[in-house]
Amino acid sequence: MGKLPENFMWGGAVAANQLEGAWNIDGKGISTADCMSAGSVHRQREYTDGVLDGRYYPNHEGIDFYHHYKEDIALLAEMGLKCFRTSIAWTRIFPEGDELEPNEKGLQFYDALFDECLKYGIEPVVTISHYETPYALVKKYGSWKNRKLIDFYVHYCEVLFHRFRNKVKYWMTFNEINCIVLNPTIPAGIRIGEGENFNQIVFQAAHHELVASAKAVKLGHAINPEFKIGMMMIYPLTYTETCNPEDALLQMKMMDLHLMFSDVQVRGYYTRKAKKQLKEKQVILHIEPDDEKILHEGTVDFLGFSYYMSNVASAKGQKPMTEGNMLQSIRNPYLEISDWGWQIDPVGLRLSLNQLYDRYQIPLFIAENGLGAQDHIESDGSIHDPYRINYLKDHIVQMIKAVEEDGVELLGYTPWSCLDLISASTGEMKKRYGFIYVDRDNEGKGTLQRSKKDSFYWYKQVIATHGEKL
Repeated sequence: MGKLPENFMWGGAVAANQLEGAWNIDGKGISTADCMSAGSVHRQREYTDGVLDGRYYPNHEGIDFYHHYKEDIALLAEMGLKCFRTSIAWTRIFPEGDELEPNEKGLQFYDALFDECLKYGIEPVVTISHYETPYALVKKYGSWKNRKLIDFYVHYCEVLFHRFRNKVKYWMTFNEINCIVLNPTIPAGIRIGEGENFNQIVFQAAHHELVASAKAVKLGHAINPEFKIGMMMIYPLTYTETCNPEDALLQMKMMDLHLMFSDVQVRGYYTRKAKKQLKEKQVILHIEPDDEKILHEGTVDFLGFSYYMSNVASAKGQKPMTEGNMLQSIRNPYLEISDWGWQIDPVGLRLSLNQLYDRYQIPLFIAENGLGAQDHIESDGSIHDPYRINYLKDHIVQMIKAVEEDGVELLGYTPWSCLDLISASTGEMKKRYGFIYVDRDNEGKGTLQRSKKDSFYWYKQVIATHGEKL
């Protein structure tokens, strides 16, 4: 117990589908992310049936990391990153998702990317499935509604684990796995038609993902016992609006919905409460005879989570809502909000770390935390983003307190994101998170030139002083 450990992993996070581009070259297949046309801050992106003419699909080019990765990794090394959380595009490895043999050019790209990271002493932290499912699996099988996807996913994992066993130590099985119950389309490519039973479909699909994750964990440990394989969830920290016991009950139920996922992946079983929740929602899970054994044997080594904001529970009914990461909340009068309406709550990060560590007593990993804002280039080319620095600084202060004062075991911190990239929810570029500015606008125009923001130099100092100079 005490200060941040010497081997604490300061880093940054991205996702393949939001920055790589090169969506249809070198054998890559179409993913669900490739079928997301551009939206706006006021309108969600539309998930089209394949790729249609006349629409703009910002993920198709992203920020062209596929062709700029050497330049970009060099910038991350200059900033001093100890780790780089990225993901692998499933359709680069298996274009349709159900092939027996992988696409060698896709594997070669990630070989080269990881080699580039390791050259600078940057530890790759790899998310295996990050909001992109092979579109062919949606068309042929209905995506994760179909149990067959478990085997396709595990085969995909087997190829990755063998190929990169000496290059990647840290893995996360699914990005924000619990978001399948909030918006099943973006995380899992699931469409639910009119008249279909939403709860039955999403919780059955979630069960398939949980089984797939557990199988992957067991397989990965067999291939390389040194692997550290974790889960990743959105952590929806929620306060009660008042001390009314009805608010407290609602808050408990809101949190329980999501803790079901971490309970299964960390503890290895559905709790009695989770089974009651499912029964209340009239969900009857189809569980194969070996599933419970698989879940028990495939528990994770660490728990990764995203934290951007906190929420408020009120039993009084509908009130004016704020925006958020897959979630909306009633307004908390004690908090400021971002340009996109997300509530800013640094102390909530400390509370989240404590709640998760108290519950599970396994190492934690802050996989995402950041501020989406509009940045402007000055006439001299500089980019001043004190709002981002202040946001991250305030959260890092609380993170350090959770470790030094509360005893939380924390592996790393990878703020979202290292570079400006495509927004997952709207497809915008003007909603920028990065330390590095990328010349690209919402219409796909721009030179793609990379420029360092003030936050680049600030974070470099934070890493160099191991968090002592903020």
